[in-house]
Amino acid sequence: MKRKYALLVLATVLVMLAVGCGNRKPSSASSGQGRLFGATFQTLNNPFFVDVNTGLQKVISGHGDRLVTLDAQFNSLKQKNDIDDLLQQELAAIFINPVNWEGIKGSLIEARRKNVPVIIVDAPVNDADLVLCQVASDNVEAGRLACEALAKVKPSAKLVILHLSMNKACIDRVAGFKAEMAKHPDMVLLDTQEGKGTTEGARPVMRDLLGRFPEMDAAFPINDPSAIGCISAIESAGREGKVTLVSVDGSRPGIAMIQAGKLLSTSAQSPHEIGRVAAEKAYEHFEGKAVEKDIKIPVTLVTKENAAEFLQTQ
Repeated sequence: MKRKYALLVLATVLVMLAVGCGNRKPSSASSGQGRLFGATFQTLNNPFFVDVNTGLQKVISGHGDRLVTLDAQFNSLKQKNDIDDLLQQELAAIFINPVNWEGIKGSLIEARRKNVPVIIVDAPVNDADLVLCQVASDNVEAGRLACEALAKVKPSAKLVILHLSMNKACIDRVAGFKAEMAKHPDMVLLDTQEGKGTTEGARPVMRDLLGRFPEMDAAFPINDPSAIGCISAIESAGREGKVTLVSVDGSRPGIAMIQAGKLLSTSAQSPHEIGRVAAEKAYEHFEGKAVEKDIKIPVTLVTKENAAEFLQTQ
């Protein structure tokens, strides 16, 4: 009888311990896996954002921590839901590359409510007071350099712009382009259209613009994928060599187009550096250091003259 009673007590204790452990959610630190970070990008179907994420991952894994990265697929609602899902986990911080710079405020407020620092990468948001910091290329300068390069070869260009106006980085690029364009009064802006920031989105838009403006001899697509879509449309229309393109990104596909003589220039960003700096700012915050609110990463103009040299540095 005493033996049966002892076994019953032991079994009860084991059940209670099991229930207790099941109800306690272990933190990432206590599980021995380090801090957990989240990241959401407007798209991962663009080498630039893949490289930004690589920059984040290198620093985070170097600290023995983990990164979960999600692709919003240019869908602001999906990005909101992705952020909600990430915030259900015990995040040390979250990196956001917003689809819509003005439509993300609710997610930023929720992150603050959960005491999760937010670091914005590449495309600044409208509500800077809700984030720890913003790390982006100097996009105004990127646009200015693009126009300056175009003006050197076509000071009287009749041009179009393929925009992505829901993205603050692209808004800044266009602003920089137009500011430089104001210094060249013989340049004419024929039209500005939404190119969606993708090869597939830009191609039909450029095809339409070529039909509407036979006098068009230049274009500013706001990134390299858009430029590649424009090149495809130009070639299909038999206008090779007649429309000069300048872009922003500095991607390997974009530079290949420069070397092939199909793209005049690209204002090269440093995606690995953006990711590295963003991740380092998170760790500085954890150490109690003051973090600069607005961090600009320099850009470099890449043309046929320095394309090979630039690729060697990447």
